[in-house]
Amino acid sequence: MSELERLIAELCPDGVEYKPLGEMCSISAGGTPQKGNTDYWENGSIKWLGSTVCKNQKSVNEVTGYITELGLKNSSAKKLNPGTTLIAMVGATIGKVAFLNFEATTNQNVAALFPLNKNSLDEEYLFYVCQTLFLHFSALSSGGKLAIANLSFIRGLKIPLPPLPIQREIVRILDNFTELTAELTAELTAELTARKKQYEYYRNELLSFGDDVPMMTLGEIAEYRRGSFPQPYGESRWYDGEGAMPFVQVADVAEVGMRLVKKTKQQISVLAQPMSVFVPKETVVVSLQGSVGRVAITQYDSYVDRTLAIFRDYRIKINKKYFAYQLERKFGIEKEHARGSTLKTITKEEFTRFAIPVPPLEEQVRIVTILDKFDALVTDIASGLPAEIGARRKQYEYYRDKLLTFREYE
Repeated sequence: MSELERLIAELCPDGVEYKPLGEMCSISAGGTPQKGNTDYWENGSIKWLGSTVCKNQKSVNEVTGYITELGLKNSSAKKLNPGTTLIAMVGATIGKVAFLNFEATTNQNVAALFPLNKNSLDEEYLFYVCQTLFLHFSALSSGGKLAIANLSFIRGLKIPLPPLPIQREIVRILDNFTELTAELTAELTAELTARKKQYEYYRNELLSFGDDVPMMTLGEIAEYRRGSFPQPYGESRWYDGEGAMPFVQVADVAEVGMRLVKKTKQQISVLAQPMSVFVPKETVVVSLQGSVGRVAITQYDSYVDRTLAIFRDYRIKINKKYFAYQLERKFGIEKEHARGSTLKTITKEEFTRFAIPVPPLEEQVRIVTILDKFDALVTDIASGLPAEIGARRKQYEYYRDKLLTFREYE
C-alpha cells in the first residue's frame, strides 16, 4: 500500500467533499492601465502578465510587460503574491493554468485564485487540481468562435477537497513526476535541435554556389499571389458544414518536411470558399507572417489564408522541389531581418526581390536527391521525438487525473 492509499484509507475512506472554487478561493481578474498614458507604462517595475503565460507549468517563465505603481493604482489590476494560481480566460490558452512564483499583476484575461484558508486548501494542490478543469473551458468554444470564460463560470467549478495531508502527498507525487517529465523532454528536444542544425548545415552547403551560377529573383522565376479569407475571421458561417475543405494557415505548414500537417486546424465552408484562394495539391506555398519561411509542397487540395504566398506558374524551367529547398533556405536568412518585434512579417513586394541561384536542371535534380535523403532522416526523427514527448505528457495527465479523482462523499 502506498502512502497516498494509506492516507485515503485512514482519513477519507467514504469519499471526499466537492466544493465550488468560489467557496474555497479568492478569485479576481486583472486589468490594463490606459495604453496612451506613459505615466502608467514607462519605467514600470511591476510585472504585468497576459493569458499567454498560462502553459500548465508550475512556474511563469515570461513577462508580458511592466507597469508603474500609478498604472496599478489607476486600473483594475491587482498585485498578486507568489503561490497564486492563474487561469487564462480567453483565446487559444483558455483553461490553461500557471503557478505564480513571483510578485506580479495580470490583465483582464487572467483569473487569479488564492486559497481563503490554507488549512483546508493547499495552494500547490489548487494549481494541480485546476489543470484537470480544462475540459470545462474547452466546451465554451464552438463553431470557430473565440472562447471566453468569466469569473462567475470559474467560481462555479467544483473541485475535490480531501484532507490536507492527502493534498500535500499528491503535490509531492506530481512534483516528482513533473520533474522527471521535464528532464526527459529537455533531452529529446536537444536531440531534435541538434539533428535540425546538422540538416541545415548540409542543406546550406549544397544550395550555395559560386559566381559561375546565375542568380534570379523570385519575381523572375515564378508568378505568385497571397491567399485570402473573408472577414471577420471569427464568424461561424465561414467554417465547417457540408462541402467544407481544408483551410491552410501558417500553423498548418509543418516545421520540417516541407509539407502540410495531415489535417488542417480549420475547414473552410462552401459559403467562404469563393472569397478565399483555391490551391491544388503539389503547389509550393510559403508563410509570410508569424512563423516566417515555413515552406510546403501541398499534398492535398485546399484553400489558403492571406498569411501565405502561393507559387503557381513558373516563368523558367526549374525543379519544383529544388525551388522549395531554396525558398526555405532564403527565407531562413531573410526572416532574421523581418519587420515586427513579436509578429514577424515579410511582404509580397519584399520577397519579390529575393534572389536564389539557378544551376542547370541536372544539378538541381542531383541536389534534390541528396537533400531528400537528409530530409527523410530529420523528418522521421522530428515526427518520432515530438510523439515521444507527447506520449510523456499524456502519461503525466493520465496519472494526474487519476490522483485527483475521488469518490464524492454522500
